[in-house]
Amino acid sequence: MAVKLVADSGATKCEWCLIQPRKTTSFVTQGLSPYFLGKEAMTDIIRKEVLPNLSKNTSIDAVHFYGTGLGNSNHVKMVLNVLKSIFPKSKIEVNTDILAAARALCGNENGIACILGTGSNSCYYNGKKIVKNRAGIGYILGDEGSGAYLGKKVIQYYLYETFDAELMEKFKKQYGLSNTEILENVYQKPLANRYLASFTLFLAENRGHYMIENIIEDGLNDFFYQHLLKYKEIWEYPINFIGSVAFGFSDILQELCATYEFKVGKILQKPMEGLIAYHR
Repeated sequence: MAVKLVADSGATKCEWCLIQPRKTTSFVTQGLSPYFLGKEAMTDIIRKEVLPNLSKNTSIDAVHFYGTGLGNSNHVKMVLNVLKSIFPKSKIEVNTDILAAARALCGNENGIACILGTGSNSCYYNGKKIVKNRAGIGYILGDEGSGAYLGKKVIQYYLYETFDAELMEKFKKQYGLSNTEILENVYQKPLANRYLASFTLFLAENRGHYMIENIIEDGLNDFFYQHLLKYKEIWEYPINFIGSVAFGFSDILQELCATYEFKVGKILQKPMEGLIAYHR
């Protein structure tokens, strides 16, 4: 069996797994996003954080790198060049996070693969490649069902004082934020999507309250309506989900699938486990 190094990278962290015939070795480094890092910075991180986790005697046959920002051909070219410079004898594959999700969730089978994390994405995968993709249009205009989308609803309910007295008090006590601070974080500071997504924790901690359940169900249903219903294959193949939001609110996803009469496949928190199985 060939020795393979698999990476699944977001902007903040990258999960790696060295797949050998008799064992796997996993470790985490800082994120390797071409949106934020240039060639030199990315090379430096791999040399300092990845190579020390690999035995000097290990000959790596293939590197499979998945990540954000790799729908852009210039980003793919840069990451390819970085990896080739460090692993010159290895076969290199650089691809998108949505293909990582599809391979992790569906393996070599047909299915719908969905990402519900900080952002959202979906595709129809035929067991070999992505045939259709309904990518999000970003957290300001879309990303239905994502952490940013749900977190935005939490902020709206708080700032508009839609929450009842109990939830208003809980929010104030937990976060201690003024309206001005919230608006500054959303409109003036970087990474507003992550800031908004952080408020999904408030939803998770207050499950059972009807207002909280409504936000979760409505937000996820918007993803079904705007994206999943646009796939004609939805009635034929299972729907699979991956990501922190999908995993945290899997009960709602299953209820919605039952309502729409969709077949539920896998619901995973992270893709690495499925990617290991796929690349073995």
